[in-house]
Amino acid sequence: MVTVTAAILAKDGKILIARRPATDRLANKWEFPGGKVEEGETAEACLARELTEELGIEARIGIFLGESCYQYEHASIRLLAFLVYWDTGELAPKVHDEIRWASLDELEHCDFAPADIPFVKKLMNGEWR
Repeated sequence: MVTVTAAILAKDGKILIARRPATDRLANKWEFPGGKVEEGETAEACLARELTEELGIEARIGIFLGESCYQYEHASIRLLAFLVYWDTGELAPKVHDEIRWASLDELEHCDFAPADIPFVKKLMNGEWR
């Protein structure tokens, strides 16, 4: 099982989401930004590193929001989500083909990767504040 992190980053009542490129295994699926935890790395350190590498921002990792496990064809994923606070930097996506700020109502209309869907539901139910 691969452990992966996800950032729930809110600003002005909207949540940052990112779309995977057409060349990816999960082509055109939306997700919460994050990435794979490396050996010897904490989930929090991973998420901070991934946000810098993939989006060009520095962020503080807040509370743990939960986990989601999903069996894809290519791997078993254990997704750990955290509330995140953007400190500095300009958003500059390096691995996603699109990022955007989505309202809670918009989230349900986005085609999310299956492992991320439980967090979409938590957000829509207000289980993250």
